[in-house]
Amino acid sequence: MKRTYLSVSIALACCMSVGAAMAQSTSDQTSSSAPVTGAQTVQRASASSTSNTTTSNDTKRVQQLTAVQVTGQSLSLGGGLMSVQSAPKAVSTITRDAIVKAAPGGTFVQMIDSIPGVDASTDDYTGLANGNYSIRGFTSDEIGTTVNGAPINDSGNYKVYSTEYGDTENMGDITVLQGYPDVDTPIGGAAGGSIAWVTVDPSHTAGVDFSQTFGSNDYTRTFFRLNTGDTGPVRSWLSYSDNNADLWRGPGQQKVTKVDGKSLWTIDDNDSISASFQYNREFTNTYMSLTKAQLAAGGYDQGFSSILESPLNTYSTGSTTNCGPDTATTHNSGVCYYKLHTNPFRSWLVSLDGEFKLSDNLRLSVVPYFQYGLGGGSGGSLFTESTSTANEYQYTNQDLNGNGVVGGPSPTNKALAYSMNTTYTMRPGVIAKLNQDFGENNSLEYGVWWERPRQEQSEVFTPVDPLTGVPSDYWAQTDLIRYPDGTIQKVYNEYTTTETRKVFATDTWTPNDQWTITAGASYLWVNRAGFDYEYPGSVKGYDTQYGISGASATFHKVSPTAGVKYQLNEQNQFYFGWGKTFRAPINGATLQNGASASYPGQTLPTGSFLNKPETATTADLGWRFYNDTFSASVDAYASNLNNKQISGFDEVSYATVYLSLPKVEMRGLNTEASYKVTPNWTLYGSYAYTKATLEDDLNSSGDGIYDTKGKTLLNTPKNMGYVRVSYDQGPFWASLDEKYRGPIWGDWSNTEKVGGYTTLNLSAGWKFQDFSSWFTKPYIKLNAFNLADRKALTNANNIGAFLSENPGGVYKDPITGKSLYNSPSYYSLLEGRTVMLTFGASFF
Repeated sequence: MKRTYLSVSIALACCMSVGAAMAQSTSDQTSSSAPVTGAQTVQRASASSTSNTTTSNDTKRVQQLTAVQVTGQSLSLGGGLMSVQSAPKAVSTITRDAIVKAAPGGTFVQMIDSIPGVDASTDDYTGLANGNYSIRGFTSDEIGTTVNGAPINDSGNYKVYSTEYGDTENMGDITVLQGYPDVDTPIGGAAGGSIAWVTVDPSHTAGVDFSQTFGSNDYTRTFFRLNTGDTGPVRSWLSYSDNNADLWRGPGQQKVTKVDGKSLWTIDDNDSISASFQYNREFTNTYMSLTKAQLAAGGYDQGFSSILESPLNTYSTGSTTNCGPDTATTHNSGVCYYKLHTNPFRSWLVSLDGEFKLSDNLRLSVVPYFQYGLGGGSGGSLFTESTSTANEYQYTNQDLNGNGVVGGPSPTNKALAYSMNTTYTMRPGVIAKLNQDFGENNSLEYGVWWERPRQEQSEVFTPVDPLTGVPSDYWAQTDLIRYPDGTIQKVYNEYTTTETRKVFATDTWTPNDQWTITAGASYLWVNRAGFDYEYPGSVKGYDTQYGISGASATFHKVSPTAGVKYQLNEQNQFYFGWGKTFRAPINGATLQNGASASYPGQTLPTGSFLNKPETATTADLGWRFYNDTFSASVDAYASNLNNKQISGFDEVSYATVYLSLPKVEMRGLNTEASYKVTPNWTLYGSYAYTKATLEDDLNSSGDGIYDTKGKTLLNTPKNMGYVRVSYDQGPFWASLDEKYRGPIWGDWSNTEKVGGYTTLNLSAGWKFQDFSSWFTKPYIKLNAFNLADRKALTNANNIGAFLSENPGGVYKDPITGKSLYNSPSYYSLLEGRTVMLTFGASFF
């Protein structure tokens, strides 16, 4: 093409970046077995083509060698659970071969559970309730996650809500870097590794893909995708899914609607622009986390109550076995009525990926993105009706309980209200990088990342119908409870801008066919600024307004990486990788800590509320072996994590504050292997050993010093294993897999332990012959989970549980001698036996 056209294309991508700053077909149920062509292999990895961009800076020598090794690069290992890797660091990739056979509504969290080092669980196999995961002991908010090259970790707290992103029919592949991310990863909070996944490229053939799923707990799922096929140089797809299910324990429903799309403009053989988006609207009731005591008293299937406990809505949850541990007299307590525990949220993410060849030795990649989110999680709160004209928190001059009067003697002046923690996010950003070749043996990748999200967070209240318990507005946008002067009552009001800048560079040198040497570094600069007010507008009572405005904190650091790989022969490679990571504190560590420090009655010194950035140093030492029948990977690693951030509670201001564990050591072994028993039978297995040890005691400031030195990291099993046997011949395929997770501790002081468990899952399918020229690729698929119907606790959810049990007050502060405060641990539960059946086909 003419260079003027290329210039226009690049300008278009860049202009879209500025604008954002300012304001493979999946119808088949098996992936193609066709070999990878040399041209495809030579093309450098990008966010448009694959999640595994560890090869994006391969030298020309490596590209040419890869083009020759067609057979090795096209190996499908473990039925798609294992892939050929070449980076001098720990890397694992799940391919389409495995994803198309998984449950259709699953999230990327469920897809990566087989990867060594990954501990993944979900409250619900439908994929409609997000999930919990960690890698080598690093939690999900310490792991960077991207979709099509754009970051999806929350800009404030770095959490990832996996239900929001994509349908499995649209997932291309998923790559996990267990130890540390590449230096160009656009995440400001990755102290550990990273996860990346991409959506499939549009097909060249027009048509409609359709599937319908039915399953346990009244699960239904309808999926459509329109494929435009080639329309000149552009091809696109647009998909829609409607997902519905009942909660498997307790009353409540889940409804999630997703709309995804992708377009690819192939300008010529070397230049392209892709555009993708993910839209999600969900309204779900929340699963109740349970303590061991609640499980013993109320049984395994309990959830939030479906009964209004009294006509006045005056809840006393302490007397009800299927409700939370708080009581109605507790400060800002929760309640147990299930209609008050919801998660309404809508979001969308738009991103572009421009890939341009500027010369034979220089390529440009530009990924602008924009993310929007609105919604949150809810609960209940007890209000007092009062005719007072003073602004007092949780007092209101209106008839909330519907008895015809305002106020009166207790308890007739009490009423239940719906509380909603709402987050509103607007997030523009752009990643731009250049790949430059210096001869055959040296390549340099360098670039920048910039974003400036704005996030507003608050908790407000809306009335509840006293007869039905239904809130006036589930989204808490209208009919809000106000003070006598008209001000909206809020528990807190917080606003944050987070400007992030990053520059990075990586150099790759291949002096010969055996050796690959890489060295890189990134400089990350993060500024968090904003305000935080607790009980804004309240001028009377215990909860009088306090907080800070104009708060600002800047964090910055250089993070180097290095690696070396030795390719002994076509089958064997050895590698060593080393990297440092940096995680700026979450927004609450700046704003909420600052607000608590400013509390009028605060007795702790200001320095007690400082929260340092997390840093980690990780080293990987590994061996990989690949051939046509057997492949294996073994990786030994060591990580030192400093200033691990955890949440605590300030007894003076009654607010959440953020603390740091000075040092955590992780040591372990990750290994996986694939064996082709026969052309039709494949065996895959993975094993992870993790020893994660706290190296210091935990100083909680207000609650005392906890004996955590030498204890094991919360939620970190020492042993995990996974095995799958799969069969594939003609129209029929099936797989049986089993995952074991060892015991975990439920608190930082290791006083409460949760036993390990094993789950057994089955997947099977049949691909029918085409019915006609317009009715093609019909199939049926079965996914069954937890066949043995095991019961288990999967994840400790209250990370503020420093000490779960303190019988008789035996655990004491070593300085003051006072008994340490204990807080019961509460957990997610493993769903029982669950079955899903899917019918699908393509049309036209």
